[in-house]
Order: sequence, then structure tokens, then C-alpha cells
Amino acid sequence: MPSSKLKSRVLTPAANRQTVTPVPWLWLWTAIGAVLRFVNLTAKPPWTDEFATLTFSLGNSYLPIPVDEPITLNQLLMPLQTNLGGNLGDVFTKLITEDNHPPLFFLLMHLWLKLFPQDEYISLWAVRSLSVVFGVLAIPAIYALAKAIFRSALIAQGCAILMAISPYGIYLAQEGRHYTLGILFVIASLFCWFKTIQCLWYGKTIPVGLMVVWAIVNSLGFLNHYFFVLTLLAEAMVILGGVAIAFGQGKRYDLVSNIGRLSIAVVLTATVILLWRFQVLPPDYGSTKTAWIQTNYSSILGIISPIFQLAAAIVPMSFLLPVESPWLPLAIVSGVIMALYLFWLIPIVIWGRKVYLKQLQTRLGIQLLFSFIASAIATFLGMTYIFGIDITRGARYSFVYFPAVILILGAILAACWQRDRLHFQIQPFPKKLRRQPVYRQGKIMAIAMVIMGLCSGITVVSNLGYQKYYRPDLLQPILEESQAATVLMATTHESLVQTGEMMSIAWLLKDSPMADKTQFLLAHQPQKGSKVATETLQYTLRKLPRSLDLWLINFYAPIELNDCTIDRQVFPTLDGYNYQLYHCPEVSNIRAQDGDI
Repeated sequence: MPSSKLKSRVLTPAANRQTVTPVPWLWLWTAIGAVLRFVNLTAKPPWTDEFATLTFSLGNSYLPIPVDEPITLNQLLMPLQTNLGGNLGDVFTKLITEDNHPPLFFLLMHLWLKLFPQDEYISLWAVRSLSVVFGVLAIPAIYALAKAIFRSALIAQGCAILMAISPYGIYLAQEGRHYTLGILFVIASLFCWFKTIQCLWYGKTIPVGLMVVWAIVNSLGFLNHYFFVLTLLAEAMVILGGVAIAFGQGKRYDLVSNIGRLSIAVVLTATVILLWRFQVLPPDYGSTKTAWIQTNYSSILGIISPIFQLAAAIVPMSFLLPVESPWLPLAIVSGVIMALYLFWLIPIVIWGRKVYLKQLQTRLGIQLLFSFIASAIATFLGMTYIFGIDITRGARYSFVYFPAVILILGAILAACWQRDRLHFQIQPFPKKLRRQPVYRQGKIMAIAMVIMGLCSGITVVSNLGYQKYYRPDLLQPILEESQAATVLMATTHESLVQTGEMMSIAWLLKDSPMADKTQFLLAHQPQKGSKVATETLQYTLRKLPRSLDLWLINFYAPIELNDCTIDRQVFPTLDGYNYQLYHCPEVSNIRAQDGDI
């Protein structure tokens, strides 16, 4: 039985100073993370959410795009033009009236774009590069947070490594969206949260300045993304649980004096949120843009799918192999390896948690992080099953607890690195596992985790994992097969989501020979099953010169085309696009053919 003195020496700062020189290594991990995030930055085409970023960051609007009439490619891409003279006020106004996201990231993006030369259309690289910058900054930020929680340079280095190569982190960084900035706010909020709990737990006075800073961080996080509130809920759940335990241990005096200080952060944050909701936002704000996350419990699959969707968001935070490869054997082998790796990793995480619970300096931190993640998962499932809002459908929303997952895995990585030295101090695994070769060498285990993470990062930048929800890049060569002199691409239109789906296609076709002969139709559909869009399409076809090729793309209305014939070739199934080709010849030719019959 090892003594408590030996246990307390595990992963101490003194031991870390003998093996780690923090700053140069941190620079290396940051550089690796930057390279992985900048590689192939514009290789993936923009999708509908990113077009919202491109449009509103310029201070432009979707409203000038005509609906229910044929428009040219240039008309469809008009919101992406840089010469329309939008300012910060326009960015704010357009977001409030046309979108359902807060303005902070878009305002910063507007300023960021002024650093780049102006072309006819906004630069996709410039837009995505700001997300990359925030993603790279998360590497030293997670290092600082880990150092504050665990007081260990080695653990902080492990967290920085895993943040640098995280496939989830790389995926979010290569999106022209606000999630990497949200990660920075989550890291900052977790720092204030941990320091607050430290004060509560050890009976110290909470600094008022800390509460003010925490309120500012929380308010900015909310103004960057509304789902940041889920981070605050998870933090609150852990604090309430800790306060209940402290009361049970008789620490009432210290708590009474500190609860008043804690209320400063709570009241200030709540005031900002409530003022924003009831004084700034219109009453019907975002009501037409959230239908896609409404739950459907009409089947067993609909009931259990949120659980699997949540797991599918958590696992790729540390590893992801080419399961989306078009070559099926590679996808199958990748899936098998990932499953085996997960089963190998779970006992290591369980052991690592036990290691840190046996140490005084790391016990509180590891308990809080596991509790925070459990609370965050509970809020996701609560939103899904109680309020009917299935936020598990968007893996990107898990940014609200992503840093905590990296903190735990980084700590596990550090424990594995020192596992050989600690062999006689803490038995690492049950006897059955200790006999397995894959659990015998700690440094090899740690290196395996890093190699898997690096391969996962390369998977994302190679577009073999975390592919876009829409694949216009695969649709483009199919569309370009049209031989007709005129091409019409029609879709049913409900909101800017459908506009973005068509803009994705137009963005790829703008430098194609098809650009001049292609027109687009956004046929507004007031409700599902309505024939309004059907009649709009029929009227449009009567006005256009014949003959032409008609592509119906995500057209969810009854199709009644008496003068057009469906193309019978079998087209491949593509993510995000349901499409079909129709040939609409001259009406006189149709009548002549009828006469021949």
C-alpha cells in the first residue's frame, strides 16, 4: 500500500519542471495547430450558414434578391459584393431583422475584412481566417486554464497538444462562423468559474473584480452565440451542487459572505441577457429559422437518435478517421479502428480519473470538470426531451463544453506519459488489463493518443471527415453536363436557408462557362404541400425562351410539368441536395411529336 506522501508527489509541479520547458513547447503546439487550421482553408465550398456570415458581415442583406422570378447568377450573389458600402450599423440592423444570431462576431468580422484588399466578391479565405485566428488562440488559452486548474505544466502541455490537433477544433476553425470565438469565451468563463468555486470550497473571499470580469465574459459570450447560455447553466448546476455539499459540511459562515459576491456576476449577466431579449430583439425574432431543430418523437429512432448524435459530437473531439471517405473499404476500416480505439481509451480515462482523485492538488479540478461535462450533457438532453429543441443535431453546438473535454483528455495524456514512473505508486489498471501489452508502456500509450489525434486532424483538412452539410462541389460537374442554351435551377423558398443553398451552387459556377446561361428561381412556398411554388414555376417556364434544361433542386412542392420530360438517368445521391433534371423543348416540337403519334 503506497503512502499518502508518495501519492501526493504524482505529477507535481516540481516533477514537471524537470521534464518540460513550457514556453518553447507551447509555441510548437501552437504552430502545429495553426498549420492544421490554415491548410486547405478554402478547399471546402461555403455552405448556407457561412453565406449568412459573408452577407451580414458586409452589412448587406438578402432582401434585394428577387423571389418568384428568374434571376441571374450575379443577382443571386449580389449580397456578397464588397462595394455596397455597409457599415457597423448596417451589420447590427441586418442581423436583428433578418437573422437569428447575436452580432459580436459579425461586427468583429466586418472590421477584420477591412484588413484585406477588396475584390468584386468577398474573400472566403479572409472570412474563414478570422475563425482560424480564434481557433489558434484557444491553444495557449487552454494551456493557461489547465495550468490554473491543475497547477501542472505537464498537464497544461497535454491539453495544448490535444487542442492543437483536435479534429473538432480544426473543423470549427475552418468554418466562417462564430464557434471558435465562443470556445475562447467558454475557456475564460471556466477560469472564472473554477476560481469562484475554489474560494467557496476553501472558505476564501471571492474577489469582486473576479465577479465583474466573469459577468463581462459571460455577457460577451452570450452576444457571440446564444447557446453560450448552456455553458452558464452547466456551471450553475455544479456551483449549486457544491454549495449544497458545503452547507452539509457546516461551512455556512463563509458561504453567506460569498453568496452576495457571487450574485454580482449572476445579476449583471442576467441583466444583460434580459435587456437584450426584451429591449433590443423584436418579438418574432428568429421564429421562422429554428424549425429544423424541432424534435420528432413519432418513431423509436426519433426518440433515441439524440443520444447517439450527442455521442457522435463528443468522440470526434479527440479522434476521427476517414469514415466519410468515398472509398467504402477505407471508411469501414476507419470505423472499426475508431471503435477499437474508443474501447482502448475508456479504461485509460477511468484510471486517469482515479489517479487525479488521489492527489490533493488535482482532486477538485478533476471532480469539477467531470461534473461540468455531465451537467452540460444533461442540459442538452433536457433541451431535447423536455423543451422539444433537439440541439444535438448540430455537432457545432457542443462548443459549449468542448474545452472541458480537452482538459480531461489532456490530463489523461499527462498521466499516461508518467505512468511508468508511477507504476509502483498507483496501480494503473485492474489485473486483467495490466496483462494486456497495449496497457503496459505509459509513454507508448501517450504517443498513441497524439498520433491518433494528428491523423484525425489530417483527416479533417483532407475533407475525409467533418464534411460540409451541403456538397455543391459534387453537384457542380453534374449540372455542367447540361447542353441546353438556357438552364433554370429552381428551388422552393422559405427563408435565407434556401437562398444560401442556391448561393452555394452559384458560388462554384460563377467562373464556369455555365454562369452566363444559368438562371435561378426561388419559388416562395408559404407552407408545406402548398401549390403556390408549383404555380410560380409553371408561370416562369411560360415566360422563358424554350428549349431549356430545368433542374429542380430541393424543390418540395407538387411537380406538374406537362411540357417537360424527366431525364431518366440515375444521378448520385449528394448531401444537402435532392435534385432532378427535366428537359423542356420547344412547345411546337412537342405538338409535332404528338401529331406523329
